[in-house]
Amino acid sequence: MFWSTAHAQAQTAAAQPSGLEMFLPFIFIFGVFYFLIIRPQAKRQKQHQSFLTGLKRGDAVVTTSGMLGTIEGITDTHVTLEIADDVKIKMVRSSVAGPQVQQKKEG
Repeated sequence: MFWSTAHAQAQTAAAQPSGLEMFLPFIFIFGVFYFLIIRPQAKRQKQHQSFLTGLKRGDAVVTTSGMLGTIEGITDTHVTLEIADDVKIKMVRSSVAGPQVQQKKEG
């Protein structure tokens, strides 16, 4: 009678996973997040930062708000854009999203 109870307890104790086996799914999920989300986002952010440091007067850019313009003046923190003839606006440099894409004219 005591032998069968002790034998059943020994089997349940042996079925417990080790610490590594318990954390293996979390390690796998973190690896997937790193390679699919964190790493590409860091790469995009690095490319955008290098784009912002390479801005110069005369570059055609688009802002995060969707305005198209040409850089007329530039400082470490601000950019002056000409968005129309004699219409200039001053914006924070980080609000420049990217270069202006030239579209083909039909006709």
